[in-house]
Amino acid sequence: MNKHDNFQVNFSLKGIASIQLGIYIMIAAYLIKNILDGFLVDDSSMGMLSAEIIEVLLIAITIFTFIFSSFALYFKGRRASKIFQNQLWNAKTKRAFFIFVLSFLGMLSVSILLMHQGFIDYITPVFLILYAVQLLIFKNKERKNLLIISGICLLLAIVCFLIPTYWYSSLFIVGVAHITYGVVIK
Repeated sequence: MNKHDNFQVNFSLKGIASIQLGIYIMIAAYLIKNILDGFLVDDSSMGMLSAEIIEVLLIAITIFTFIFSSFALYFKGRRASKIFQNQLWNAKTKRAFFIFVLSFLGMLSVSILLMHQGFIDYITPVFLILYAVQLLIFKNKERKNLLIISGICLLLAIVCFLIPTYWYSSLFIVGVAHITYGVVIK
């Protein structure tokens, strides 16, 4: 078995993949903020929509962000597997992909549950905590720098618990952290 034949090399969160992930997070945060702000303003066309349609739009933005992020990781992994001339989908990568999808579905389910229970202010901090845990699950010895992003997520989650209106800035900071990580770690 080739030493490069693992999940961390095939689906690494460094370079352009991390930059793309950061951009997707920032775009999603921007779209969500604009939709919510438009919903609260009477002169906006979003104000005409029902709350259920707004919920569907927010969930769709979240799902598309996950899909685009997954594609970024996949194409980066495909390129890495061609460079190292090994198999992209092996037992480790299939298991890690399954955990990745399950963790996203768990984050989405928890967010929807919080939304339906009326705990809107806790959606972003809980998401940031779960995202930090997901990053900790997928880090390895060579990628200890992911601990920094996990720590940033945890600190921002605490800030969001204390100041619920800081959610947009927190997601934007996580996006910038991913972009910075991608530029620094190539």
